[in-house]
Amino acid sequence: MKLEHKDFLLKLARNTIEKELQESTTELERPNDDFYSEKRGAFVTLHKNGELRGCIGFIEGVKPIYETIKEMAIAAAFKDPRFPPVQKAELPKIEIEISILTPLKEISSVSEIEIGKHGLLIRKGFNSGLLLPQVATEWNWDAETFLQQTCLKAGMNRNCWQDKDTQIFRFSAEIFSESRKK
Repeated sequence: MKLEHKDFLLKLARNTIEKELQESTTELERPNDDFYSEKRGAFVTLHKNGELRGCIGFIEGVKPIYETIKEMAIAAAFKDPRFPPVQKAELPKIEIEISILTPLKEISSVSEIEIGKHGLLIRKGFNSGLLLPQVATEWNWDAETFLQQTCLKAGMNRNCWQDKDTQIFRFSAEIFSESRKK
């Protein structure tokens, strides 16, 4: 992905949140570039003072990336059930991170997981849980701990990844964030 794409998507996410908070009346126009029409999975993550403040995304590409980033910026800021909605006063302290995902690949062995490179999606029945690649690195987990934590995120027992009827998928992500000094 080009630097100009990353810069624009970060500006788009911030502009979308600002518009929702009525801090901006200008809407960024979609550049005339085929990249923004690609359907890609993506997550928007918000941090405040280094702590998670919201994170929501699409696992797979269901909409053009331009629309996905706008929708996920709103969701991360105002609809993540783990956090209260972002308030105007917080906005200067919010740092935005975007993760653009590769397609899911089902795996059959723990050896196919590379910490720091792969994120995980675990599905069993109606339950599923996903953790982005940076989570395992941030918590200094090994592959087995990463699998266990993904099972717990799915609301299942920590060793569900060992069950025959559990599907395990890996994916990679291109992760980029605002680099402003707070």
